[in-house]
Amino acid sequence: MCGRFVIISSPEAIRRLFGYAETPNFPPRYNIAPTQPIPTVMRVGEARQFRLMRWGLIPSWAKDPTKIGLLINARSETLNERPAFRNAMRYRRCLVPADGYYEWSETGARMRPLFVYPAKGGPIAFAGLAETWTGPDGEEIDTVAIITTPAAKDLVSFHPRMPAVIAQDAFDFWLNCRAADADVASSLLTPTPVGAFRWHEVSSAVNRHTNDDATLVEPITEDQRSAEDAAADAPPRKAKAAAKPADEGQGSLF
Repeated sequence: MCGRFVIISSPEAIRRLFGYAETPNFPPRYNIAPTQPIPTVMRVGEARQFRLMRWGLIPSWAKDPTKIGLLINARSETLNERPAFRNAMRYRRCLVPADGYYEWSETGARMRPLFVYPAKGGPIAFAGLAETWTGPDGEEIDTVAIITTPAAKDLVSFHPRMPAVIAQDAFDFWLNCRAADADVASSLLTPTPVGAFRWHEVSSAVNRHTNDDATLVEPITEDQRSAEDAAADAPPRKAKAAAKPADEGQGSLF
């Protein structure tokens, strides 16, 4: 599963890695959440192209997206069978720049957020699938899902899934849907080698998607953890009854 991720490399560093001609300027993002626009890279003709897409794939054939659900992830094992992803896997494979992602580990009675990031540093490329959905009024929305694989052996202790990572020397192979069909391209969707990622626990501030700053990826301190544990163990506070306004002899309309 990949439900939140991070892009903190500079736009120029990402451009150099992915090799597209556009020069977009976008700020670092420390807590990207579903339905938000995210950078993607596709092959258009013989060149790679930068595009912003909505995270949460809508199949092109969907008449009512609300009945499809939010397809933020696509399981690598079933891409070629599921109607929602089958055509995108054949014709619209893409890359999603990233510098890491968040996962939640069950520790005791609580879920602890972890920041999982490349051991050699970023940026890296998550495998993605793209679709353009056309609404009843003709509006078009470019959408994307991030592909997941079984977790690497050293990551499986806290979650059974992880984002599929495409190595730089395989970018062309993955993006060129004419040269590599869906079955052949699927061979790239494997867990990363042991040691490819590192991780550490972070503050539960990442749980709120409106939080988006550099402190989210910093290791949690003992004081922070103690404060969060105390807050979680505290009994719920009763809501105070609203105080009645003083009657100044003018009565009330309510």
